[in-house]
Amino acid sequence: MTSSTPQPKSENPWDKNYPVDIHWDMDIPVGTMVDMFEDSVKQNGNKTCLNFMGKKLTYNEVSEMVDRFAKGLQDQGIGKGDRVGLCLPNSPFYVIAYYGAMKAGATVVNFTPLYAEHEMRHQTNDSQCDVMVAINVPQVLPKVNKLLDGSTTLKKVIVCDLADALPTGKKIGLRVLDAIRRPFGKADTVKAKQDKKHVLFSKMMKSKGKPKPVQIDKDDIAVLQYTGGTTGVPKAAMLSHGNLTANLNQANLWFTGGKANGKKDKMLAVLPFFHVFSMTVQMNLSINLGAELVMLPKFDAKTTLETIDKEKPTMFAGVPTLYKALMDFENVKKYDLSSLKICLSGGAALSEPIMDGWKALTGIELTEGYGLSETSPIATANPVKGQKKINSIGMPLPQTEVRIVNLEIPEQACPLKVEGEICLKGPQVMKGYWNRPDETDKVMDKDGFFHTGDVGYMDEDGYIFIVDRIKDMINASGLKVFPRKVEEAIMMHPAVSEVIVAGVPDEYRGENVKAYIVFKPGEEVSEDDMTAFLKDKLSSYERPKVYEYRDSLPKTMIGKPDRKALKAEEKERAAKEEQNKAPPKAKPSAPKPPTP
Repeated sequence: MTSSTPQPKSENPWDKNYPVDIHWDMDIPVGTMVDMFEDSVKQNGNKTCLNFMGKKLTYNEVSEMVDRFAKGLQDQGIGKGDRVGLCLPNSPFYVIAYYGAMKAGATVVNFTPLYAEHEMRHQTNDSQCDVMVAINVPQVLPKVNKLLDGSTTLKKVIVCDLADALPTGKKIGLRVLDAIRRPFGKADTVKAKQDKKHVLFSKMMKSKGKPKPVQIDKDDIAVLQYTGGTTGVPKAAMLSHGNLTANLNQANLWFTGGKANGKKDKMLAVLPFFHVFSMTVQMNLSINLGAELVMLPKFDAKTTLETIDKEKPTMFAGVPTLYKALMDFENVKKYDLSSLKICLSGGAALSEPIMDGWKALTGIELTEGYGLSETSPIATANPVKGQKKINSIGMPLPQTEVRIVNLEIPEQACPLKVEGEICLKGPQVMKGYWNRPDETDKVMDKDGFFHTGDVGYMDEDGYIFIVDRIKDMINASGLKVFPRKVEEAIMMHPAVSEVIVAGVPDEYRGENVKAYIVFKPGEEVSEDDMTAFLKDKLSSYERPKVYEYRDSLPKTMIGKPDRKALKAEEKERAAKEEQNKAPPKAKPSAPKPPTP
């Protein structure tokens, strides 16, 4: 799905550093995800497509299951314009339901299995989700079942039995374990109800006949991807079939030069598919390349290292904290990681110690990319082979326009090396927010550029550097402080393992800079010494005024440091302090006895 290399049509600052054999002006084919899937099946039919805990399915077998799932949905009245929610861990169920829903003409809605019930309820109603596909584990299915109480748009739940995804030996083991633990309320799976509101995935796999052909257009919505976006309000980015296929072709060109050998490629997927980064660069890219997709349902350092050692994947993607966890794992050098050829990093800023440490361990340079849910998600990346600049998110992918605009005057573009808001335009940029035209208008300008809410600049070589998020910026006495800059300075200290910097309320300054620090085992640094260390690295107003030393930092579900969780902690703490300051309410006096 890639085109031959054309001659450059324009001059850009990044041209001399662009990956060999591709150019920014290259045509990017756009189509539908259904056509992409079926094309890959035709080319790779008997090759292994999915590998889950040792159970393997070929492309032909997966295609047949996708057809049956699509037919089963159609038999239940689900078709074009309907929404199908996926509340699943990485597993064959996810891939089959994802492509099956699209083949039936429906739109996929990605749900996070660890959502609280009220979050699931909000997203179900907001997306007007008709059907939910859920795994039968106690952390998920009971919450989903509660959505069938008539207060949401949900009509049915398709229940996936975890045992059905496992090899025979492991399946029997899980059944026995369940039978032993269930009486004590500790079952690993939940028995599915059998009624009109519940359908077993296994039953859908017995659907007979082919699904009815559905006319699907590149502009049809393929996925509703929920995000806090630039305003913090949960809303769904409408990603069309065209958006997703364009980004796949951009990624294929960038990471493989469009010359990947599907017969040898193998992708290890640990990041959850419900996150847009993993959905595109692991699940969809693997299918597009005709690679074998090795899936783990959750991240565990030991299991991941053992899987790399055993399965010999050639491609891997993770967030920086995931790579750090692998690097820090005891006896990591006893595992054979030599099969890895491409290691992608995204989701959070990649620090120099992690980049250098991973290269020292594996010989592979991490390739950092950047994007958002609204951009399907990849917009920029460092070249796999070529110059990688520390702290840079790389150059624009083919046909991706980048504009840096003045923070005070958004209509005014900034020259090179001047900081402003990063704005993006390209075939992978969303159609808008689902049922939120007002929110769409806030981030899409009249020229079609998406305003990311990230502050950064482009250097003379076309490499882009992020300074921070606009919404994370700290206002200390009217002076702007970017947490990322402070975090990078603190991470230079050899005793520091992790850090998050955030603004906390202050009566005098408006906000104070606070650093939450985790030290390496056996290390600790006094606040005075840390302040002295930062003296030549940060200006006085940027240096933290408050420190909190912790054993660990909160993480999001894909392992990113969670600044939002720390801010919530601070808010709760401030509320309690305010409550303690309030004078006690006077006790009501005892009622007087009635007058005789």
